[in-house]
Amino acid sequence: MNKKIAITAFSSISPLGNNPKDIWENYLNNKHCFTVQQLDKQETPVAALTPDSKQIVEQVRNSDIKYKFLDNSVLFALVASREAIKNSGWDSDAVFGINIGSSRGATDLFEKHFQEYLETGKAQTLASPTTTLGNISSWIAHDLQSSGPEISHSITCSTALHALLNGVAWLRAEMVDKFLVGGSEAPLTDFTIAQMRALKIYSRADLIADKWPNLAFDLNKTQNTMVLGEGAAVCCLEAGEKENAIAYVIGVGYATEVLEHNISISAEATCFQKSMKMALEGINPEDVDVIVMHAPGTIKGDLTEYKAIQKIFAETKLPLLTTNKWKIGHTFGASGILSVEMAILMMQHNTFIGVPFAEAQQQMKPIKKVLINAVGFGGNAVSILLEKA
Repeated sequence: MNKKIAITAFSSISPLGNNPKDIWENYLNNKHCFTVQQLDKQETPVAALTPDSKQIVEQVRNSDIKYKFLDNSVLFALVASREAIKNSGWDSDAVFGINIGSSRGATDLFEKHFQEYLETGKAQTLASPTTTLGNISSWIAHDLQSSGPEISHSITCSTALHALLNGVAWLRAEMVDKFLVGGSEAPLTDFTIAQMRALKIYSRADLIADKWPNLAFDLNKTQNTMVLGEGAAVCCLEAGEKENAIAYVIGVGYATEVLEHNISISAEATCFQKSMKMALEGINPEDVDVIVMHAPGTIKGDLTEYKAIQKIFAETKLPLLTTNKWKIGHTFGASGILSVEMAILMMQHNTFIGVPFAEAQQQMKPIKKVLINAVGFGGNAVSILLEKA
């Protein structure tokens, strides 16, 4: 990469909390954030927002009469974006781009509107504008009164890291000098859960009684254990070195691979090999201290990514490996940016957060560079290399 990109502010709302202190404290304990909800007509393990965070979301919903009709995916993103901008140092005249994506978008609202249509034969007036994919970035632009470009997209589970890629590209092209990027997801709905069960990748409800309902990064598991979580996270990007930088993006990589079917990934995750190799261009692999894996908790998803990492780091000792999905579940389009948050916190506190049921890994040196992976249906992989500020 020919220009450092500074991350000057970060904010999130997730099952871990809504402020850096609580989020870090939750990372330091070995407790997962899963509870059981009645979804898809049965008990279902999920990772929901904390009561405190839900209250903040409701405050935003009630802050503007127009927000009462918005989906949680939009409101989550509004909460995170307001806080990030407040911490960024950007003044009211700042011109910045916005790219906040989502894998599923307004799932809850869409299901409710469609059910009402089936029952009455009529659609609500606001059914279309409140369920379109461009909903999130548009409402954030309205809320923040921004004047820069706004982009929305869905690239399944790599959505948020693709948003980060877009921000980097615009900044490097000098088309803007500031960009707000991230992802938001509110997938804890009946039909979304039913879809995951139909794919036979969702964790069983009875596993909630066990210690670990989601066995992300357990490479020896004999069943799929993916659990869904909700949340949003965003970061403020600026070109060049900045005094208030909390981390730097020093490498980006992306790739797709030829599919055998709609959700396939190759045995050694060719797409991840390509994206990691691109992100590491000009960087000695030995300098990478940690990799935050995508590792969704499925048998094939976890193992193929691990094999790809082994291929890329074949000539050196593997970096420390971790994931946060055993703790907060898979937040689909927001998952990559929540992994970025984990990476930043580990660098700031110089403390590796491992997976408690995985083989112990010893931190032997300061954490200065962290690689983050994300991949979605369709083999769309993204890798982002961060460096400590």
